[in-house]
Amino acid sequence: MHILSLTASAAALLASVAVAAPSTKLLSWDEAHKKARDIVGQMSLDQKVGLATGMGWEKTLCVGNTFATENPDFPSLCLQDGPLGIRFANNVTAGVSGITAAASWDKDLLNKRGTYMGSEFRQKGIHMALGPCVDIMRSPRGGRGKYQTCWEGFGEDPYLQGVAGSQTVEGIQSQGVIAVAKHFVLNNQETNRKNSTSNADNRTLHEVYIWPYARMVEAGLGGVMCSYNQLHGTWACENEYILDTVLKGQHNFRGLVMSDWGAQMSNQPSANAGLDMTMPGDIVMGDGYSWWGSNLTKAVEDGEVPEERVTDMAERIAAAYYKMRQDKGFPEIAVNSFHREEAPEVLIDGIEEHVQITRQIGAAATVVLSNDGVLPLGNGIKKIALIGSDAGPIPQGLQGCPDQSCGEGHLAMGWGSGTTDFPYLITPTDGITARAGDAIEVVYSYDDYDLETAAALAADADVAIVFSMADSGEEYLVVDDNVGDRKNMSLWHNGDNLIQAVADANENTVVVLNTVGAVLMPWADSVKSIVWGGLAGQESGNALADVLFGDVNPSGRLPFTIAKNEEDYGATIDPNFEVVYHEGLEVGYKHFDAQGIEPLFAFGHGLSYSTFEYSDLKVKAKKHHKKGASVTATVTITNTGGLDGAEVAQAYIQFPDGVGAPPKQLRGFEKVKIRAGKKTKVTFQFSDTELSYFEESEEAWKVPSGEFTVHIGASSRDIRESASFTL
Repeated sequence: MHILSLTASAAALLASVAVAAPSTKLLSWDEAHKKARDIVGQMSLDQKVGLATGMGWEKTLCVGNTFATENPDFPSLCLQDGPLGIRFANNVTAGVSGITAAASWDKDLLNKRGTYMGSEFRQKGIHMALGPCVDIMRSPRGGRGKYQTCWEGFGEDPYLQGVAGSQTVEGIQSQGVIAVAKHFVLNNQETNRKNSTSNADNRTLHEVYIWPYARMVEAGLGGVMCSYNQLHGTWACENEYILDTVLKGQHNFRGLVMSDWGAQMSNQPSANAGLDMTMPGDIVMGDGYSWWGSNLTKAVEDGEVPEERVTDMAERIAAAYYKMRQDKGFPEIAVNSFHREEAPEVLIDGIEEHVQITRQIGAAATVVLSNDGVLPLGNGIKKIALIGSDAGPIPQGLQGCPDQSCGEGHLAMGWGSGTTDFPYLITPTDGITARAGDAIEVVYSYDDYDLETAAALAADADVAIVFSMADSGEEYLVVDDNVGDRKNMSLWHNGDNLIQAVADANENTVVVLNTVGAVLMPWADSVKSIVWGGLAGQESGNALADVLFGDVNPSGRLPFTIAKNEEDYGATIDPNFEVVYHEGLEVGYKHFDAQGIEPLFAFGHGLSYSTFEYSDLKVKAKKHHKKGASVTATVTITNTGGLDGAEVAQAYIQFPDGVGAPPKQLRGFEKVKIRAGKKTKVTFQFSDTELSYFEESEEAWKVPSGEFTVHIGASSRDIRESASFTL
């Protein structure tokens, strides 16, 4: 077996990387709003309206720009996609997608990813980064933050989404760039996203879908993007309940709310409901007309919108700007989205570190789903066969299709507005061949349909690795009849048949999946190992090779549930106008738990090349009338294997009977590195936030009285220690 300690070169490459933050500390919201009030107080009504109105689609340097003002002077703000890096820009990092970052379950790496992205946005003179995306994976076939197109967001669980979103926000904003979380809210499928109403009960809305936003607001979030869909028949961007009552009221959000591009559907209703900025400014993108601009000015003059509301819009926008200290030495805009050749050349300082972080996250997020001893690839191997088009280059070229919509070759990101250009792409063939060196022969076939050649190639190798993918994206691009959301849960390009043909020819078959989310695996029992490689960006092949050869001990964990059958899931894409969230709180693993359904691979699952034991769980609980609840759970984890490794300890809370909660809910996790034969203590802290449920009748969060149980384990289905406590 290959020795799994880091090689010197891998250790140097994957060592912790520091990304320098701006030298000045961010302002508090109180300080920022004071500065905003001072300048907005000097503005005319038209100037305040200009801050809130986009200049129009394809008429500006960025995908969105606001109007500048003179006397007082306030700049045009640049807004640019997206959640994994800078869209329409040169010399930037094409990093891992959100779903892959979530699979690392590593708070430190999530923060570093946000920090380097913020650094690149800042160096390009971009004031607002349009991300992160925290759309919950409700259905297994959703398009962007959904199961089908889940790749922009962080998975199926609101707690995991909240942690990943908060770490990303903190990282981006540490660089003086405004993070804009999206898409608020109940935007959980691409199908009919502009012509449907999402109908969820209030408890589900708060506990599942608003939860991540609440956690990001606590982290200082500067911006929120409202979504295309309706909620109970009211457009999200003119829904007073979610924008004003909940977001700005209950959660005290002090930043700005902007529309998704073309998601504003009215003048006065959206203004009075709490929308602060319209993007890109057009009624229909590119038509040159606007709901706001002079129309908003007239609405104020006619008494239909109070000027105080427009003042509040401008103040919120300016406050986010001042909070990030963008008035002090912020770079000039250095992108030209619609005339790329005219953009000034700005080489990103520190991009080598950003590449290292991308590779490090890619390896940390690689999930070994099953392994019957074939991994890591050992010293006795003389020949490896790589089979499948997903192992090779994109036939159309790195930028050969709009917004990465090729759907062919190696899949390292989905498609849509949340993409970046690849400066290069290390394919699996590239990474594995480089790591194998001269001692191992690497052969390959990229023809997914020539099963005879694939089988022959596999039969002549010591190990056969089959690569397959499943893609998704945004609904404005249709790829192989997939309108954003996936039309089914099968692998693309004959993947199932290819895998079975190779498995029949070689007993040492490894399957590597680069997919946006869960897929069906009818061949799962026929192969020695299954690896989910996610969407790992430009360093994808290197990150994968690090894990396959054992230079990095795998520690990725699933941020979603993989079912045995599609019908096992609790929700699917709904083509109707009314999308009813009938599953309520039972999203993802909570549905499987509540219905007693055994998944193929559980939420939180992932294997290591080492083994870990849990013991000695201790819980202390207090409930103070003034301070609220305080619960501490401590567990000992021992690395019982022969290799250093990292374990992801997961804490699930079971609420008292009668509360109507799912069987258990993720309320904590810690990724801990433990040397072989050593042990460590892991402590979880639970407060009112983790121990509350939303009481609809009172429109409030409450800590119930009664017996709770904390379950600690290695996945939602691999619980190692449990203990009860009473509040």
